[in-house]
Amino acid sequence: MPLSLEQYATSYLPSRNLPWPVAPTPDPPKARPHLERLPIKAVMWNVYGTLLAIPTGELQFDHPLDFVMDAALDKTIQEFKMWQSMSRKPGAPAAYLKELYQRALTQLRLTSGGGEKYPEIASERIWDDIVKKLMQKEYQFDVVLYGALNEFVQKIAYFFHASIQGTGAYPGASEAIRLVAERGCVQGILADGQCFTPAQMLKAFREQDPQFDFDLSFPSDLRILSAMKRAKKPSPTLFTAAIEALAARGIRPEQTLHVGSNIPRDIVPAKKAGMRTALFAGDKTSLLATPEQLKSPQSRPDLLLTELPQIADVLG
Repeated sequence: MPLSLEQYATSYLPSRNLPWPVAPTPDPPKARPHLERLPIKAVMWNVYGTLLAIPTGELQFDHPLDFVMDAALDKTIQEFKMWQSMSRKPGAPAAYLKELYQRALTQLRLTSGGGEKYPEIASERIWDDIVKKLMQKEYQFDVVLYGALNEFVQKIAYFFHASIQGTGAYPGASEAIRLVAERGCVQGILADGQCFTPAQMLKAFREQDPQFDFDLSFPSDLRILSAMKRAKKPSPTLFTAAIEALAARGIRPEQTLHVGSNIPRDIVPAKKAGMRTALFAGDKTSLLATPEQLKSPQSRPDLLLTELPQIADVLG
């Protein structure tokens, strides 16, 4: 049976001992927590910059430094044995793959809107386009290991993104999730993310807690990710989807706490949707909050967390 994306990320690749970029070390800002008890039944978490530390505080489709981008592309070529089916144009293999990648990315950016004000791209669609072009030149992959084409391109997407941005759980992330569960609240994901985001989260949380149960912590119906909805924050599309999923469980918006680190993309749209809000101010890299935003009724969060386990003190 082919490896699942989670098995690929948490077992197969770590056993290969390949070099990977490390997760950034959090740089906490000077902030004082603001905590108060709230009647909450559900906690919807942002991921990158809130639960997972990542360079720049968000997931990127490419890297601003050419040598990092080229190294990741070259690593991808070698890992998935692409070179034999690539054009023999002069220059490094990574240069040719970069051309294919940028062309597919640009095309998707031009065509993925569909009337959505904040459209999102599914990263595996980039690699689906590339692999199909390579298959015209007799490219083959191991279906026993990777699965069908749709599964294979998801694994390439994970591999490539893990090669340009290191990720890791923020201190206390798995503990915070456990504490929320112990207080009887359901939890979900409401975030900009890709098909491989749950696998990245599982890997990071298992490094903090080897017994971490991702499916128990984040049921599939409460995983609202931008790539799935073709819309990214602050689009109302994501927040409406979250409200509908919670309503199916009998939970109202005002009984829901959304935790994020970006006031314009997390806090403001969550407040408009009727949710309670908590700003995570644990890392300068991901925190986006001005003094004016913290004072304005339209953008001021209900709570301010400087450490993730503090969430246990607000669930009443």
